[in-house]
Amino acid sequence: MPTKTTPHPQQNHLLAALSPEVQARLFPHLELVSLQLNSVMYESGRPMRHVYFPTDAIVSLQYIMENGAATAILVVGNEGLLGISLFMGGASTPNRSLVQSAGHAYRLPRPQVKEEFKRHGQLLQLMLRYTQALITQVAQTAVCNRHHSIDQQLCRWLLLSMDRLTHNNLSMTQEFMANMLGVRREGVTHAAIKLQQQGAITYSRGHIKVLDREQLEALSCECYEVVKKETELLLPYLPQRQVITNVAAIPVVVLPTTKA
Repeated sequence: MPTKTTPHPQQNHLLAALSPEVQARLFPHLELVSLQLNSVMYESGRPMRHVYFPTDAIVSLQYIMENGAATAILVVGNEGLLGISLFMGGASTPNRSLVQSAGHAYRLPRPQVKEEFKRHGQLLQLMLRYTQALITQVAQTAVCNRHHSIDQQLCRWLLLSMDRLTHNNLSMTQEFMANMLGVRREGVTHAAIKLQQQGAITYSRGHIKVLDREQLEALSCECYEVVKKETELLLPYLPQRQVITNVAAIPVVVLPTTKA
């Protein structure tokens, strides 16, 4: 049987964009964490002790209403990090962070984050640019939820997810998708069936496979393209994705998923 390889920190593109000098300071403090589907990374109002750099997982940030209803406001994957509130001056977040695609992330303790920030160097610059990209994603999500159909919203969300994965498969139920979009389950079911009939995806028992990305882009609204262009502009390191080979092993501690 093939052996599973341990994800490397440089599979996260923001960490990979750091200079060797900065990596040498931060990488010894990184801890590898396994992220299980539907597990909660940050809970609303709880203190934050780490920032997370996903390597092959996707995390959705959700706003939770008083009645328990939830809507995803952005997704985070290997392009950046989870936990901007920690370095923007806050100790907690009003949102819940939920794993929507299982995988791994490296987490960096709060003291090391703040110590590196005090240097006012490369990590600070990259994180601020990444924060601006997230602001664009949140703003465009609000516009999309208000003005575009469920079909278009689902296409946008699938495309954003595909941008953060190295494969074209997603595992999630219709109920989960409905919570992500903040709509009724029936609406997501109808939209998924239409996409399947058009040959863009296949969907069965909580498993989605994207068959035709170009068709998804054609069926999506302009919101996806706006977010994509702004992200590429702010994060020029993203297109330069390199396969990591012959990288020296870094000692890491593999931990179970825990709340931050």
